[in-house]
Amino acid sequence: MRFRDYIRDRLWFYVIAALSFGLMLLFLSAYRVSGQLVTFIAVIFILFLISEELVGFFRKRHFYTDLMGKLELLDKKYLIHEMVQKPGFLEGELTYEVLYQAHKAMCEEVSKYQRSSADFREFIEMWVHEVKLPVASLQLMAHNHSDRLGEKFLEQLRRIDGYTDQVLYYARSESAEKDYIIKETSLKRTVSNTALKNREDIQLAGASIETEGLDVSVMTDGKWLEFILGQFIANSLKYTVEGRDIVMRISAEELSDRVLLHFRDNGIGIPERDISRVFDKSFTGENGRSYAKSTGMGLYIVKSLCERLGHTISVTSEQGSYTEFTIAFSKNDFYKM
Repeated sequence: MRFRDYIRDRLWFYVIAALSFGLMLLFLSAYRVSGQLVTFIAVIFILFLISEELVGFFRKRHFYTDLMGKLELLDKKYLIHEMVQKPGFLEGELTYEVLYQAHKAMCEEVSKYQRSSADFREFIEMWVHEVKLPVASLQLMAHNHSDRLGEKFLEQLRRIDGYTDQVLYYARSESAEKDYIIKETSLKRTVSNTALKNREDIQLAGASIETEGLDVSVMTDGKWLEFILGQFIANSLKYTVEGRDIVMRISAEELSDRVLLHFRDNGIGIPERDISRVFDKSFTGENGRSYAKSTGMGLYIVKSLCERLGHTISVTSEQGSYTEFTIAFSKNDFYKM
């Protein structure tokens, strides 16, 4: 708050004060009050006016400057009520009360939507678990009658199972901290489990997986990491170059402060203009529209899970040649204590 702005806002008061002062002088003159007394009264009046305005300005400036300063620093602006103290003047008290009521109403509204969101997420998780039972039954039936149904039928069932898993992990990604367990996890075992879960799709596509340097452990949740690697494998099998053998190479690189897990395929690659957006929600890009039906959710979920787990993920690619995802696991002894 600047003093000139405060003065400008108070112009109506000064106009009234000036008129009152003029009427007072006329009244004193009409009663033939001595000049010295009139001067004395005028000086007192002016000093009172200046003192009152200065005190009022500094009281208000302290409150509003503090309010705006803290508002500027806050990421979550709605918490401003918690950051300021109740002032000692009426306008400030009214402002404080408005902030309090707005904050209270906002908290109640947010709580309502949080409960609604939690109920919906629980329903989705329950639905996914329920629907996986008939899917598993259909897969078993398809295996038993593979001579009549064929691999295409099994492939579609596996896709349905994969999409239901994606729904489940997406529903949990917003509150993953309630569902994961950080512990020392072997990359070699995790990659083996992931390859085993996807072996039928890998075999059907005639793909191969090469590994190197996976005899290292990282601090993560094995189940979530298997899902992330499964998404990489699914994308590698989806975006392939016709006539080229599909090769996926998974390797680990141990540095002084972190472990890097590299997943590289020899597929169609990602156009340079799409690289920065591949982790965006619902972004399909040129490949998703041209080569396969894509929801654009897989890599978004992967990015969300990595952030929840405290890992970083990056991607490099050359169109027509390769795509490589890199996950960085920090070395931290906190979870070993």
